[in-house]
This record gives sequence, structure tokens and C-alpha cells, in this order.
Amino acid sequence: MRPHQISLETAQKLAKALGVPLEQVMHMPQHILIQKLMEIEKAKKDER
Repeated sequence: MRPHQISLETAQKLAKALGVPLEQVMHMPQHILIQKLMEIEKAKKDER
């Protein structure tokens, strides 16, 4: 599996938000990464 085609800054932000190492973000299956991002966005909306 190829690493995601995202910038380093984006990958670092995702790693911090997800609480996982940068390498894990880059090699995480895309459908799982998208699911995690949706969970983060939902949690942010619930805080408001």
C-alpha cells in the first residue's frame, strides 16, 4: 500500500488529532482514515 498523497503539515496535524504516530497515519487504509476524520469532526460539532 502506498502512503497517502498529503502534505507533511497535514499528516502531522492528523497524527496529533488522532493521537497516533505519523507513520501510522501515512499507511492507514484510506477508508479508516476518513472514518477517523469524520469522528473528529463530529466530536468538534458536539462540543459547540
